[in-house]
Amino acid sequence: METKYQYLHFVPYATIRNWSVQYLLGNDFGYSDKYPLVCIGSFLKRDKTTVDILDNIEYKQVTVRTNNGGVYLREVKYGKDIGTKKQNIVKKGQYIVSKIDARNGAFGIIPEDLDGAIVTNDFPVFDINTSVINPELLLLITTTKQFVAFAQSCSSGSTNRRRIDIDKFLEQKIPLPSLGEQKELVTAYNNKVNESVILYQSIVNIQNEWIDYVLQTLFSKEKDKEQKQCNSFLQLVHYKDIIEWGLHNIKKRASKGSVSKFDIAHIKDVCKVNSGGTPSRSNKSFYEGNIPWIKTGEVLNDIIYDTEEHVSEKAIENSSARIYPQGSIIIAMYGQGGTRGRSAKLGVDASTNQACAVLHQIDNNVVLTDYLWAYIQAMYDDLRSLASGTNQPNLNAEKIKNYMLPLPPKEIQEEIISYVKAAKESIKLLRSEAELLKAQALHDLEKALFK
Repeated sequence: METKYQYLHFVPYATIRNWSVQYLLGNDFGYSDKYPLVCIGSFLKRDKTTVDILDNIEYKQVTVRTNNGGVYLREVKYGKDIGTKKQNIVKKGQYIVSKIDARNGAFGIIPEDLDGAIVTNDFPVFDINTSVINPELLLLITTTKQFVAFAQSCSSGSTNRRRIDIDKFLEQKIPLPSLGEQKELVTAYNNKVNESVILYQSIVNIQNEWIDYVLQTLFSKEKDKEQKQCNSFLQLVHYKDIIEWGLHNIKKRASKGSVSKFDIAHIKDVCKVNSGGTPSRSNKSFYEGNIPWIKTGEVLNDIIYDTEEHVSEKAIENSSARIYPQGSIIIAMYGQGGTRGRSAKLGVDASTNQACAVLHQIDNNVVLTDYLWAYIQAMYDDLRSLASGTNQPNLNAEKIKNYMLPLPPKEIQEEIISYVKAAKESIKLLRSEAELLKAQALHDLEKALFK
């Protein structure tokens, strides 16, 4: 008979560093008995070297990305624009912890280009005794899912500002192989990761190749010498190539020197363009349906078959959201990072929020859906450049409606579709292989360190 509940949890007395129940329950890492366990604080020494921030000096600020994402430059600021006037200086090779995001695996090593940058007390930095531990192995251990669970257990504070207890962090023990074994573990891990990096670069190359193929098929460079001579005095622009009025936008596109080899239409000439809406969050039943509801973060240049959230028929009836048919094309009109301008195709009937433009009722007598989608993906950078706004530039439905669309004969559209599909299939296989290599690298490391 299986025991449904575990009433007792046994903790070895030798491992007790703190009497908190939450801490103790999160303290069972399942480390292998093969290696001795050593306190992190025995080879890390806190560096509290500070600097007084001066108004007329530029300072580099640091950010630590989650999930072992690395340590990067956040921004460069003059001292007059920095609120905290006494900060800590970091040195290359030091170990850094984000107190707030340690529970999400935000640990890292300071790279050479950030030597001398500054951080607040929310980012404690430590000198590493490299005669005891390999810095890379330390980073790999402290970003395993088991250690991150520990970091979560000893973080406290309000929901979005929970900070790790640094004393508990330093008291925690981790396995410590010999330096020779540490080097072997790190090398084996890096070899597989580097193989995956090469595959990811191949993916980028294939992506660029198919985009170049589409653009070269549809556009030609303007080579007329007389035109170039005139350009020093007069800016001549093909009327059909004007996407939107405004001297800045016209000059920017004319400078690219590309003209379409085929007749130009606009997206609104070949399909309907609409957007969606967000049903009221106060009515929970609106989000208890089975209709996929797309947010811009889910628009990833792929076919969408399902979504994180689903809405009900009543949600559609009581909001500006609507259901769009399978085969419609989605364009993210705004969003953080590289989201704006990305696109997707519906593999099922679905609805969207208002930040998505939806191209539907596509006239396949004029333009094939997959050609239109390939073109939109190839023009990603150009589409993004149309965005306007100060804090967060956005696209809008009108700009997308009026975006130019070359209309080659059907046979050329089909050639483009075939080329792009083959390229994407290769990308899919390479991505699977790259992700498998990364998973194997982590699996092999954890197999060596954990039971």
